[in-house]
Amino acid sequence: MAIEHTAETLKSVIKAYDVRGVVGETIDEDFVRVAGAAFAHILRKEGETRIAVGHDMRPSSPSLSEAFAEGAASQGLDVTLLGLTSTDELYFVAGTQRCAGAMFTASHNPAQYNGIKLCRAGATPVSTDTGLGEIARMILEGVPDFGGEPGVVDKHDALDEYAAYLRELVPVPTGRTLVVAVDAANGMAGMTVPAVLGKLDIDIRPLYFELDGTFPNHEANPLDPKNLVDLQKFTVEQGADIGLAFDGDADRCFVVDERGEAVSPSAITALIATRTLAQHPGATIIHNLITSRAVPEIIEEHGGTAVRTRVGHSYIKAQMAQHSALFGGEHSAHYYFSEFFNADSGLVAALHVLAALAEQDGPLSALMQEYDRYAASGEINSEVADQAAATQRVVDAFADRAETVDTLDGVTVQLKDSKAWFNVRASNTEPLLRLNAEAPTKEEVDALTSEILAIIRA
Repeated sequence: MAIEHTAETLKSVIKAYDVRGVVGETIDEDFVRVAGAAFAHILRKEGETRIAVGHDMRPSSPSLSEAFAEGAASQGLDVTLLGLTSTDELYFVAGTQRCAGAMFTASHNPAQYNGIKLCRAGATPVSTDTGLGEIARMILEGVPDFGGEPGVVDKHDALDEYAAYLRELVPVPTGRTLVVAVDAANGMAGMTVPAVLGKLDIDIRPLYFELDGTFPNHEANPLDPKNLVDLQKFTVEQGADIGLAFDGDADRCFVVDERGEAVSPSAITALIATRTLAQHPGATIIHNLITSRAVPEIIEEHGGTAVRTRVGHSYIKAQMAQHSALFGGEHSAHYYFSEFFNADSGLVAALHVLAALAEQDGPLSALMQEYDRYAASGEINSEVADQAAATQRVVDAFADRAETVDTLDGVTVQLKDSKAWFNVRASNTEPLLRLNAEAPTKEEVDALTSEILAIIRA
């Protein structure tokens, strides 16, 4: 039975910058076939002629990607099926081949979910304002008929080209054979990590490399600390120099040091920023407003220009283009590179960290000390019925202690006479408020977090 959507229910599936839902409940082959036709209609009107379609290892991904391809071809677009692909591999194809792209993945979400990440030629992201809203309208109202010949559907395996491109982008010096523990979480990194790192002076110790979209070992969401536990233990057991954890579609990379301690994505952002500035003095670096204040401090100390932006890849990529920035980092371990079409890649970030580690003799924990200056709460979610009212309660409670309050994304409060700050922002899709706080010490951030959560949850 076909899934019927209203304008209201469609909002839960077509989000700000991707499509995501439960297979069989909110998305199915009929739905993505129409979505493919709608996207192709938009592209054809803009003069585009081809789209590359890739998919992850989820059980539903092959059939959904083929249905999407059928829809796109029905509107006259040629389609290249890439087969099993990481999201950043799709961006590579869209960037180097100058074609649009569609990636079937639900990233870190559980197995019952799937979705689509869309981009235009050059890996330019598609958001609500730049195509997703129009696709939603056509799903509800119908896609205009196309009277021409359907497009041609062919297949191409881009893995080796992608791997070679990344190795050339960030050379890792020889001489120090790094032992690298990698948790692929049964996701696409199980395919891309051997292809990219396998030809380097690296001893890979694999964990959960079998492609399995049912995620039999743990969720492919390394942002949640419980999903790092296996890698932390494995890294120490293997005597590895570093541990890498990837999400399901391998566009994010998390790092643990030789002791099994998690390394903050903000510290990784600062490390890659300093490497970028060493090669390109005075460059502009993007960071979102949830990253540590250490990030802009370090960028400026190394002669760069730090630009602060909202959370979310479409915002980061837009700011990358607007400011001609060379690198951008987020607290969620998305890292963006101008040399990679302003797109994010977990493996490009990993190569930077591996290169930095191989260039010196010390352990990763010592290397990262200068980039980790403050204590952070991490992102804490609270379910609230009225997000705006809860946010206002927090703002009112800190009115006398706030040095500044800004509303770039949610509310960010900088406290007086302190390097402590916090951000409260609402989820776009769930009745949640997300809290991030930072202070000079763990005791200070713990106290600040407890106080704010008590107000939010009152």
